[in-house]
Amino acid sequence: MAELSKMVCAGSRRHLFRLTAFGLVSLLQGCGTFSNLAYVGHAPPMTPITNPTKAPSWRPVSMPMPPLRRAPTEPDSLWRRGARAFFKDQRASQVGDIITILININDAATLKDQTTLGRTGSESLGVPNLFGLESLIPRVLGKSVNPSSLVSLSSAGNSTGTGQIQRNESVSLSLAGEITQVLPDGNFVVVARQEMRVNHELRVLTVSGICRPQDISGNNTIQSNQLAEARISYGGRGIVSGEQSPRYGQQVLDDIVPF
Repeated sequence: MAELSKMVCAGSRRHLFRLTAFGLVSLLQGCGTFSNLAYVGHAPPMTPITNPTKAPSWRPVSMPMPPLRRAPTEPDSLWRRGARAFFKDQRASQVGDIITILININDAATLKDQTTLGRTGSESLGVPNLFGLESLIPRVLGKSVNPSSLVSLSSAGNSTGTGQIQRNESVSLSLAGEITQVLPDGNFVVVARQEMRVNHELRVLTVSGICRPQDISGNNTIQSNQLAEARISYGGRGIVSGEQSPRYGQQVLDDIVPF
């Protein structure tokens, strides 16, 4: 009885350990659920305005730079070689200056693909004559075995696939950003971020990229298609976004289920 009690206790401990581990995993996966419960009855809070260069994910942009060329100085001259205007330029030109980014995206794509595959194969093997030894095969394998037809294989396969992709995206808006870095070649790194809350849905728009000073128009605006290494993100969070996203349990099953 003592040995049985020990076995039962050991099994209970193992079962309790498994339940605890499962509970911890479920708790970690459900952290997003607890954060959503904190907003029940309240609108999602907006992100406070902060210095983008102080964010943990911010990194200085490093690009291939041409060699630095010094402009020759000319004494007793009001014109400085390399200047863009005779008077002071009011467009954004240094870190911290505000610039307006115009986003006009109208993208449409239609792809259609159809594939049909078919395959048929047949193989046979026999030993009608083998120096007279073919008569020994029925004695070894049985009288029902015919030496002239020992093995016969056949296979057939058929595969049909059809795929179609149709996408139509249109985004048109403008938002103000700022210059966060001036590269050695004179190009600007610009970052713009905007949040808009309507009822209980928060929309977040972020744009970043590299632009040339001469591409900035006279009214201090620049088109999004003139940004190199452009990163444009338009999303949000709230009740509607939460309903459109699959639950974390379904996401885990989609990743681990092989079929």
